[in-house]
Amino acid sequence: MSSIPVGILGATGMVGQQFIALLANHPWFTVEWLGASQRSEGKAFKDAAAWRLPSHLPDAVATKVVETAAPGHAPKLVFSGLDSSVAGEIEGAFAQAGHIIVSNSRNYRMEPDVPLLIPEVNADHLALLEAQGAERGWKGRIVTNPNCATVVIAMALAPLRQFGLQTAMVTTLQAISGAGYPGVPSWDILGNIIPQIGGEEEKVESESNKILGSLSRSKARVELHPVKVSATTTRVPVQNGHTASMSVGLHEKPPAEAVIDAWRSFTGRPQDLGLPSAPPRPIVYLTDVNRPQPLLDANRDGGMVVTIGRLRPCPLFDYKFVALGHNTIRGAAGAAILNAELMHREGLL
Repeated sequence: MSSIPVGILGATGMVGQQFIALLANHPWFTVEWLGASQRSEGKAFKDAAAWRLPSHLPDAVATKVVETAAPGHAPKLVFSGLDSSVAGEIEGAFAQAGHIIVSNSRNYRMEPDVPLLIPEVNADHLALLEAQGAERGWKGRIVTNPNCATVVIAMALAPLRQFGLQTAMVTTLQAISGAGYPGVPSWDILGNIIPQIGGEEEKVESESNKILGSLSRSKARVELHPVKVSATTTRVPVQNGHTASMSVGLHEKPPAEAVIDAWRSFTGRPQDLGLPSAPPRPIVYLTDVNRPQPLLDANRDGGMVVTIGRLRPCPLFDYKFVALGHNTIRGAAGAAILNAELMHREGLL
């Protein structure tokens, strides 16, 4: 198949760089356009941004000139790693101009006509795009992926809906890369835990209900899942990988073996379609008592897997366990790329 040109908004930031790295050898998408702030405009990418990833900066991108973050020369499909302080207005302008925006930013996630997508969990929510066009009059569309911690939590919870998922209490241990670069000052994070991440708990608690919810009969909105989520979010001195310690209450009382089987057998539309970024098994359950661990498990299957372990009875709820996912891949750039792959195969690009 012929290559599909793509653009990246916020290309010089950490999520933008992860987009570049993950798209370097993509079988469908080729980076043709880079957009960033005015201070980077007109510079070659290698001069506009310090490359922060261990992978090599692709030569074709290194010499590409960065343009201002405005519609005009960008291709139809654009990935957005913009900061939320500017993403709303910019992404809206691109959608109005006819671009398909696949966004990592929070601004449009909870809008009723915007899909908040994890393809294995709620691929059918893409039907909202028709309502989005009718409602807003945009020539283009916006699709979002969840908050980086919410991806891990929602994927762990999704297979448990069959047991009557009622409640979830979550404490996250989130990597410093989730704060971007330079992120958290070393004097604050080394040998320490920061017990609050601004706005993060609200995202986890609200986004999960939308992701786990069902599409209305009119396909114009999502009926929120009734699970009640209580979240505490913390920052820990880990480079990559968000860990979540979770307890869940289930209406049915399945044996532990049934819960583990639900995780291990869980697949979705990306696996059915064989999408390039889709892991064969989106959830991997490990039986070792000291797993998962960020250093050992965050990069499993290219960072696109959620790893779960330590399932055991909970004296307050029904079960408790630990879940882990790579926050800048499965929780950010990789998630958006998988969303775009699904949209392409569904004929929505």
